[in-house]
This record gives sequence, structure tokens and C-alpha cells, in this order.
Amino acid sequence: MVNKNVLRKLSDSELENYLKEGNRFVPEAVQAAFEILEERGRVFTEQEKTAVQQLIQHKKETEEAKNQEEVEYWKDHITEDPTAIRLYSRMTILVCSVFFSVIPGCILLFLNLIKLKKYFAAILTLAFGSIFFFVQRYVLLSYFDFNNHSRYSPEMGVIAVGALGLLVISVLAVPKKLPYRAAPYILPAILCIITAAMMYFYDLKWFSYYPIARAIHLFR
Repeated sequence: MVNKNVLRKLSDSELENYLKEGNRFVPEAVQAAFEILEERGRVFTEQEKTAVQQLIQHKKETEEAKNQEEVEYWKDHITEDPTAIRLYSRMTILVCSVFFSVIPGCILLFLNLIKLKKYFAAILTLAFGSIFFFVQRYVLLSYFDFNNHSRYSPEMGVIAVGALGLLVISVLAVPKKLPYRAAPYILPAILCIITAAMMYFYDLKWFSYYPIARAIHLFR
């Protein structure tokens, strides 16, 4: 957010730089500089006013296009094209990772990357998932009180780090805007069922009180 009071400390010549074509200032800063100059008595011709407004509009459109481009990088590009490669969607990987631990999410992303022949990223995914699973257990058991039922759940923040880590690897490793068909949910379902069984038969603290583990705990 632009602080207009900071801009007021600048000289007129410095503020004029905000109105020059090709400058790197955000549109809000350009608008603020224009208004401050008018407050100081600078008289703009109609042509100059039009040029400034066009500059601001161009900057806004460029900024919006850049933001949209960044959103495109992070979203799934699922297609019905029968020739497109089949991959497990990022949403599927995120849901599995948040509710059933990074283990199933890590496996699904690993399979995606192997299919795309991104072998280094695939190995990195396995390493990240394995290390995170054990580090997460240590952090949660060492620093959080699971008997505290506050509305704020710091352990969920730690869990989210694992899911977001897999998402970042996916975004960086998978070709940008790659169109693909969503792979069947059979394997994700099997992995989640196996993980849920592990949560039931083994120490729940190994799974850091994932939502499903919390539900299982109620029936034990």
C-alpha cells in the first residue's frame, strides 16, 4: 500500500519522475504523486492529465495481467483431450496431504513426476516427504500441547507446511500450464485407506493429529 505522506516528503522534480512513461512505480504511487503535485499548485494541461490517466490505466492492466499469469501457474489445467497425459491433480494431492499426511500426497506427486520424466524432482519429492514426516512429528511432540483444545490449531499450520511444500515442488517441476487429464481416484483412495488404517492401528502421534486421525481417536 502506498503511503502518501512519504511521497509528500519528495521534491516536485522527484514526483515528476512518477509521471514519466516507463517508470517502475505502482499505479497507486503514480496517482498519489499526481494528486500531490496538483495540491502544490502544479497545473496540468488536459493532454497531460489524459497521459497520466492512460499511464495509470496501463500499469493497472499490466499488474492485473501479471497477477492472472501467476494464478495460472498455480492452478490445475485439466482437459478432456484424450491425447493428454494423465496426472493426479494438485487438488487431490493437497487434500490427501492435509487429511491423511504427506505420505499419500508425496506418493501421488512422485508418480506424476516419474510419468513426466522429472526424475530429480521425483527423488526430491520422496526425500521431502520422508524428512518432513519425521521432522513434523518431532516439532509437534516437542512444542505443542495436544490436550489444549483451543480454536486455533498450530499443529494444523505445521501440517499445512507439508502440503504446501508438495504444491511448490509440483508448480516448479511440472511444465507451466501443462494440460492433462485427471487420473482416476482409485489409487488416491487406496493410499488414503491404508494411511487411515495405519492411523488406527499405530500410535496416533506419528500422524500428528491429522483431521482423520482425530476422528479415528474418537472411536478408539
